[in-house]
Amino acid sequence: MTWSILARDPITGEIGAAVASRFLACAALVIRVEGGLGAACTQALVNPFLAPDALDRLRAGQSPEEALTAVIAADPGRAARQLHVMALDGRSARHTGDDCVGWCGSVAGVDVSVAGNMLAGPAVVEATRDAFLAAAGQPFPLRLLAAMDAGEAAGGDKRGRQAAGIVVASRDPYPDLDLRVDDHPDPLAELRRLYGVWRGYTRHFRRFLPGRDHPGVFDRAVIQEAVARAQAEDP
Repeated sequence: MTWSILARDPITGEIGAAVASRFLACAALVIRVEGGLGAACTQALVNPFLAPDALDRLRAGQSPEEALTAVIAADPGRAARQLHVMALDGRSARHTGDDCVGWCGSVAGVDVSVAGNMLAGPAVVEATRDAFLAAAGQPFPLRLLAAMDAGEAAGGDKRGRQAAGIVVASRDPYPDLDLRVDDHPDPLAELRRLYGVWRGYTRHFRRFLPGRDHPGVFDRAVIQEAVARAQAEDP
């Protein structure tokens, strides 16, 4: 099940992932992103430990290739798994087991990795990668959404549509943006709608939350005044 994208923006420091599938709440199992570290997606016959374990190995100083090789080697179900991993510097690695359901495979580019299985064909991952690269200059989350839209237009999951998700992080371990559509007839369109809602308020509110290097702002009046001013400047 599933195709997903890992990517980073070297200018803003953002790293993130997006996923779509004919599988309920796919993003809950597939995506793991940590700001300042990297991102990973585990899919096919999912082993939910693979992505977090790969990120732990990145944290310990391993490369994406080393991290992926180690966690796959330790998994007796590796032939039925698909995993890809990206470090904060854009290096990435991919695994598609021999028993994954076709079409299955992966592609990569500068600062982007795409992998999928149970797809209409290789054009799905190729279109996803190419659309991300073509959207350079747009806000990073919109590049991920454009990429997934292109993959869907190329055929997407050959079983149909059900769920999608997007996660983006930057300085902090927790995400700046984390949206899921768990069950919807057009999940990518709904995900884009939710992004618009997030962009109108939560995007501004997010910058007042605590970080590792600061306690955040906890004066509600200050927060609401600043958010209202930001909304007025960028409606």
